[in-house]
Amino acid sequence: MTVRTLPAMARRAEWGSRVALYLVYLAVALGVYAGAVPAEARENVFRPASPQNPLSPLPLSSTGTNSFFGAPGSVVGWGKQVVGLDLTKGFVSVAAGFWHGLGLKADGSIVAWGYNNVLQCAVPAPNTGFVAVAAAGHSLGLKADGSVVAWGWNDSGQCNVPVPNTGFVSVAAGGRHSLALKKDGSIVAWGRNDYGQCNVPAPNTGFVSVAAGYAHSLGLKANGSIVAWGSNYDYYENYCGQSNVPAPNTGFVSVSAGGWHSLGRKANGSLVAWGYNGDGECNVPAPNTGFVAVAGGAWHSLGLKTDGSAVGWGYNAVGRCNVPAPNTGFGGVAAGWAHSLGLKADGSVVAWGNSYYGQCNVPAPNTGLVSVAAGEVHSLGLKADGSVVAWGSNGDFHDNFCGQCVVPAPNTGFASIAAGEYHSLGLKANGAIVVWGSNSDGQCNMPTPNSGFVSIAAGYAHNLGLKADGSVVAWGKNDDGQCNVPAPNTGFASVAAGYAHSLGLKKNGSVVAWGDNTLGQCNVPAPNSGFVALAAGTWHSLGVKANGSAVAWGNNGDGQCKVPAPNSAFVSVAGGVWHSLGLKADGSVVGWGYNYHGQCNAPAPNKDFGSIAVQGNRCLAIRVTRPLASSTNWTLY
Repeated sequence: MTVRTLPAMARRAEWGSRVALYLVYLAVALGVYAGAVPAEARENVFRPASPQNPLSPLPLSSTGTNSFFGAPGSVVGWGKQVVGLDLTKGFVSVAAGFWHGLGLKADGSIVAWGYNNVLQCAVPAPNTGFVAVAAAGHSLGLKADGSVVAWGWNDSGQCNVPVPNTGFVSVAAGGRHSLALKKDGSIVAWGRNDYGQCNVPAPNTGFVSVAAGYAHSLGLKANGSIVAWGSNYDYYENYCGQSNVPAPNTGFVSVSAGGWHSLGRKANGSLVAWGYNGDGECNVPAPNTGFVAVAGGAWHSLGLKTDGSAVGWGYNAVGRCNVPAPNTGFGGVAAGWAHSLGLKADGSVVAWGNSYYGQCNVPAPNTGLVSVAAGEVHSLGLKADGSVVAWGSNGDFHDNFCGQCVVPAPNTGFASIAAGEYHSLGLKANGAIVVWGSNSDGQCNMPTPNSGFVSIAAGYAHNLGLKADGSVVAWGKNDDGQCNVPAPNTGFASVAAGYAHSLGLKKNGSVVAWGDNTLGQCNVPAPNSGFVALAAGTWHSLGVKANGSAVAWGNNGDGQCKVPAPNSAFVSVAGGVWHSLGLKADGSVVGWGYNYHGQCNAPAPNKDFGSIAVQGNRCLAIRVTRPLASSTNWTLY
């Protein structure tokens, strides 16, 4: 199954899963939660020894190398978005959920990536012995012993597998319901049943395959006929007919269910599609021959040809129907809400379409990166060659185009990056700042003179730039005074920005804070001295002392200011909405605070990390691609 339940909002908005969280943030902060505080704003303090003033920024490099351990690597993401996984080998099957993907490995393990808001990417242990996968807003895995494991979204009991949980041979995941085929040819259905999608028609025998749509179900009989039940309407109660199989209902060999449309493949290699066709998802492209597999997305469809090529049709926003070149060697396809997956014969997975929630993983090649930054719905990666890679959404919560992932040309010479709510910043090696994306509050109106900058930070809708002379320039949204740098505006060594507050580290090791102080995020604890690094969460602040200890203050509702013991050997910190991360000198990451999405649990092996970034409830890090142990003399500034 390929779609998710949406609240009553425009169907193409594709942002429905964020509404509840958005309302929570409105209640807390009267606005969408804070923008990112990137790696630069959290200060790269673990560097090769330098003869400079220890609390001054290091010289900019044209390579953009600013990871803590000086080596490029790959992006790893965890928490509410799981990205950076290796999808290049060993896969035998794929499934596309609303905004996440599942890959079944030849060894029987499952790899999950993308949106993890309801832990749909948290495969239960033991992650072994699986033979099939299915995904929607929840995930299903079929074990070799015939049992079904379900995890993720469970608001309607779609993860509560009925007993006896034995004898299953196939699974399918619907909008809020699940289907499983028994080896005796009967179907078991559970979860939401408001349209009768779980009422398998009699006789419940002779089935060989199942598929599940938003609120309808399909079963293929051994005689080649399809049985359909459940809803015949779309979300707005417009008639679609997805449960009315067209005549002649014979000769089918496989079935698939999209959001509100259905597909069947005939023994002669042709496809039949019926149901909602407002975007052409039922208009199979000519020639309608030679198909060996089919998959239905929310409003698009995919077909696999005998020659190993894939064909996509229907709604094509964000390129979900545009199969990447080379369009050869595919062995399977899967369609999600707004993204597509293809399994290659060599065991690699290819993803394309909307990657708003990381469902298309980090853009390949995931190598050569030296730092990361996270906005609310987009991410940035700085390459060692000075170019910037951007992925995620190019819009805001209201589906307005912002362009925060459209890096301006020339995409060269960048030395650091920062990400705000819906905008992005890049600092060039020549000391100029480039800003792109949303300009709702003037955050992209770069003040003049645009020169002499050595560090940048981005808040929700405001920015900070540190000049080589130690002064700070602030611009953008200023409703809480977050752009009013306190006097004397001199002697700063680094900056950080939260939702509506700003932090500046002075060369004497003291911290200056200004802007919103509703939750004490600007009340620097005494003694205000000895700081060497800063970070700003949404409504809390963090600092690293010269002795390697971390200090946190401000909102502590989820323990995000309670630094775990041993409070030592920290070289960097990062703050999210309700959690915090700390990078240790040994390359490990420690997380504390709210942990529902596993955002405090750095993925194994917890080592070799060189840079960290946090936004909201998701985390990004660079894992360096060489051992950290070397003869380099590292100095903690």
